[in-house]
Amino acid sequence: MLMKLTFIGAAHEVTGSCHMLQAAGKTILVDYGMEQGPDLFENPGLPLPENEVDYVLLTHAHIDHSGLLPLLVKKGFKGQIITTYATADLCNIMLRDSAHIQEFEAEWRNRKGKRAGQQAFEPLYVVQDALDAIEKLVPCQYNERIRICDGIEVRFTDVGHLLGSASIEVWITEGAVEKKIVFSGDVGNLNQPIIKNPHYTESADYVVVESTYGNRVHSTEPVDYVQELVKVLRETFDRKGNVVIPSFAVGRTQEVLYFIREIKEKNLLKEYPNFEVYLDSPLAIEATKVFTKNMKECFDEEALALINAGINPLVFPGLHASVTSDDSKMINQIEKPKVIVSASGMCDAGRIRHHLKHNLWRAESTILFVGYQAEGTLGRRILDGEKHVKIFGEPIEVHARIENLHGVSGHADMNGLLAWLEGFKTPLEQVFVVHGDDTVAEEFAATVQERLGYPAWAPFPDGEVDLAANEILSEGVRIPVKTKKAAAQKADAAFDRLIAAGRRLMEVVYKCGQISNKDKAKFEKQIHNLADKWDIYK
Repeated sequence: MLMKLTFIGAAHEVTGSCHMLQAAGKTILVDYGMEQGPDLFENPGLPLPENEVDYVLLTHAHIDHSGLLPLLVKKGFKGQIITTYATADLCNIMLRDSAHIQEFEAEWRNRKGKRAGQQAFEPLYVVQDALDAIEKLVPCQYNERIRICDGIEVRFTDVGHLLGSASIEVWITEGAVEKKIVFSGDVGNLNQPIIKNPHYTESADYVVVESTYGNRVHSTEPVDYVQELVKVLRETFDRKGNVVIPSFAVGRTQEVLYFIREIKEKNLLKEYPNFEVYLDSPLAIEATKVFTKNMKECFDEEALALINAGINPLVFPGLHASVTSDDSKMINQIEKPKVIVSASGMCDAGRIRHHLKHNLWRAESTILFVGYQAEGTLGRRILDGEKHVKIFGEPIEVHARIENLHGVSGHADMNGLLAWLEGFKTPLEQVFVVHGDDTVAEEFAATVQERLGYPAWAPFPDGEVDLAANEILSEGVRIPVKTKKAAAQKADAAFDRLIAAGRRLMEVVYKCGQISNKDKAKFEKQIHNLADKWDIYK
């Protein structure tokens, strides 16, 4: 009898979620996500051929949970991908978008590589692979107990993280042995706009729980997001600057639109009642349509009340959707202060990088973060105060005001995760802690043991547990990913400082318009002498 759980991804890491359940003669993946941001540990990957996977249970549509599904299909997966209706709708656009990004990156690398005589770079997957994966989506209702095969039943419960997000209950029967395991997915924060609060599950033998904010507590002070946003908008518009909001296309963008609609409806920014908002993300535009389609099943009471009153909570005067690249380029040619909402939320890809390039150096502009920024991402570096960054290979000095809308989080904090675990009315045999930064996962496992008294363990990649015997078979493989050598990192930093010094020299030159011609000639000669000394490639 085989009843085994293997931790493939998001083990001591925040992204790349994937767990493999082998039971009742079937192999089932729970999520198959793409890693985003830095990779801390080597992930061995699936320990069997893709065509031997029978089912995928998908907790929600975020790419770090769903992004490798097209690759799974490309490599031979023939089974079903079971998820909620809203998640299936979101995957229909998000997986296609991800495939477009893979193809674009491969095309860009091959253009550069061809000039250097390098071999062609193959994309991870292409649009057709994404379409094939979408064809395998099998949507189901929340709270519906489904028998997917002999010995396996599942149920999806709204966990309030994203439209369509769910925790998944799995009942396993192997002869006389019955076990139940619950996968938390990403547990949502309380009182988020638009979507419902997390629903709790009452029984389980085992729980796999995320730990993104497992060592942090969100502010207990009531946060008026609308007034905080009004303050940022007013101060920035007073400086004649733009408010640039890096935002996840699905979820966070819709929340920002929800807040701005309220600001405009209640005329909370009287000095600038007609300010313009540019939604520069084709994916976010499509996702907003999916939100509208699924409002009756997924929206909370407050949002539904607006709908019933004939008000679309995500639309308002002055909202412009930028679909084409030409639309996007035109935004930065508009001098009037404005709001730009663009993806990706962590600034590592997408159109947001163009808007950062045009606004980071402007002291009058504001970059407003409204979501989690993973370690190593451009967004995290900017938020942590870096003054020199590179975008598209070009050094940029950071002079814009950097703000963070505190309290806006789609993830439960430590207390929220503990409350979700406390919802179980039956004793848990074991809690497996995943989807957290290296030390955070360990800290939250210790917290669970101390506060709740349950055995808790944070596995590394390839960790295995026998669910029938409640026995840890392997703690996993802890192989750190090789990082860039310290000398290379120092060289990059030194070059960035050199570029900054060059920019300062240009600033000084522009200030010398009023000095005498004699001094101008003297300064010119000094610059030429300096250039002649260091121009080693002339």
